[in-house]
Amino acid sequence: MTYNFNDLKGRNCVITGGFGVIGLALCKGLAAAGVNLAVISRRAAESPLAEEISKEFKVKCIGINAGVTDKAALEKALERVHQELGQVDILVNCAGGNAPGATCKVEQLEDVADLADSFYGLDLEGFGKVFDTNFQGTVLATMVFSRDMVHSRKGVVLNISSMNSMRPLTKIPAYSAAKGAVNNFTQWFAVHVAPMGVRCNAIAPGFFLTDQNRFLLTDEATGALKPRGKKIIANTPVHRFGEPEEIVGTMLYLLSDMSAFVTGVIIPVDGGYSAFGGV
Repeated sequence: MTYNFNDLKGRNCVITGGFGVIGLALCKGLAAAGVNLAVISRRAAESPLAEEISKEFKVKCIGINAGVTDKAALEKALERVHQELGQVDILVNCAGGNAPGATCKVEQLEDVADLADSFYGLDLEGFGKVFDTNFQGTVLATMVFSRDMVHSRKGVVLNISSMNSMRPLTKIPAYSAAKGAVNNFTQWFAVHVAPMGVRCNAIAPGFFLTDQNRFLLTDEATGALKPRGKKIIANTPVHRFGEPEEIVGTMLYLLSDMSAFVTGVIIPVDGGYSAFGGV
């Protein structure tokens, strides 16, 4: 047994959503550990981030344009990974997020007059897009990129879930439901591939300001917290939002051989939110 993350050096990782706020921090954490990266992103073509990561951390890092709900595009991406990096050792499913079209305007329905602003007024197309990106995107990426692990009888899949999966928040039913499904799939898949030497776990981040939730939590003009943002801080015992880099340590532990007997778990990184009853 080694007591560091040196075993990760030289491994090849596919990470979806790797150029988002949280994904980029995870990419840098992986690169700092010596992991080669293939970043799946719809923004990869116009982004210089892959080249910047490669230069800064002296690892191979390629950006590949693909949407996580397009299986054909993911399979084409795998071909490029094989050509430029080799077989996939690690998969981090980080693509996801919420959208205004899948968000209720009111937290609770208190009057029939508010139906249009409640669950009953949600745009089904927006609801489906958020659910599919978070859940179906995780399933499809796992289906495509974990095949190498099954063939080599070793490897790790890590899903980025959310505290919404355990304690659903008001206003965002599609996102909460999708992340709950990700948790269930994490456990199911962990059992399914355990005899093949492949592990699957998840991290459930608490509250981090991202491009997808900033509109809900802060005022666009001033940056000040909205009432919802203040409520979140009040119910997070450390009384602040998390920094994306604070997920990296848990990620490296779950991907390394130090956690070789850990599979099918969902670990909160939430500043104590899941432990707090509100009083």
